[in-house]
Formats: sequence, C-alpha cells, structure tokens
Amino acid sequence: IFVLNFVEIFSAFMVLFAVIDIVGSIPIIVDLRSKVGHIQSEKATIVAAVIMIAFLFVGEEILKLIGIDANSFAVAGSFVLFFLALEMILGIRLYKEENPTTASIVPIAFPLIAGAGTMTTILSLRAAYDKVNIIIAIIINVIVVYAVLKSSGKIERLLGVNGLSIIRKIFGVILLAIAVKLFAANVQGLFN
Repeated sequence: IFVLNFVEIFSAFMVLFAVIDIVGSIPIIVDLRSKVGHIQSEKATIVAAVIMIAFLFVGEEILKLIGIDANSFAVAGSFVLFFLALEMILGIRLYKEENPTTASIVPIAFPLIAGAGTMTTILSLRAAYDKVNIIIAIIINVIVVYAVLKSSGKIERLLGVNGLSIIRKIFGVILLAIAVKLFAANVQGLFN
C-alpha cells in the first residue's frame, strides 16, 4: 500500500538536495559550459532520474548478490555523507575527478547528480522511508536540478561567489547532521 507522507517526502528531498548539491555545483557547471559550449540539460536530468529510480529498486538486490546487507551499506553511506559534508563546510576537495570531455551524461548526470553519494543515500533512505515518498523526492530534486542547469549562469550572477559559498556551507551542516543520524540509526543493526 502506498502511503504518501509529506514529512518523509520533504526529509528525503532535503537529504537528496544536500547530497546532489546542485547549487554548490554551479561553479563546476559554469566551468563545464565554458569548456564544452553547451550542456544538454534535458538529457542529463532524464538520465540522472532513471539511474536514481533504477537504483532505488535494484540497488538492494545488487548488494545481496555481493553479500552486503542494507545496514552495512547505510553505515558506509553515512561515512560518505560525512566526508561530503566536511568538503562542503571546510571548502576542501577530498574527491578528485578526471577532466570531462562532454557535458551531459558524463559528468553531469553521472557522477555530478547521480554519483556514489546519491546512490548510497537512496539506499540509506530506502531503509527509513517508503519507496513512493523517495521517488517523489527524487522527481522534485530532478526538476530543481533541471531548473538550475538551465539557469546556472543567472544563479551564479545573482548569488555571487560568497552567496554560493554560504549556501554550500549551510547544506554541509545539514548533511553532517543527516550523516550522524543515519549512522546512529543503522549501527545497532550491524551487531544484531
């Protein structure tokens, strides 16, 4: 039975929004646009949505094949979120990626939008929330991502470097709290 829970939808949306960090990625997107000319926003968002929703359904089965339970993955995910949050708060880069050549599916859809952090988060959310609420949260996020991709230049001019930096730090703190909560909720399951 599908149970629409707006608190769950909002929580899942906020978690994914912080992890995807599309606002914090505006400088990267602007930089990509200057390198490759045009970003295919529609293609990038659709591919990212498909990847995320597919992972919501088959992610756990993939883990079972490898022999990892959802609690272990959620705890591992909490570490990934923790380090992502530290990156956002402290303004450091722990994760380095190769230089992109095209800008639609790689690196925007994957790994910028639907990267390792997002996948981990989706599986971790699955342990706590109803699937339908997570799907709605993913769709809302994808709409936001699309809007940001389409208007990244305007947003950058509007907020400026300092504005983007402040927003990134605020979401970093939110993400840090989420990481701690996720760890606390799943760590007991490891020892049962």
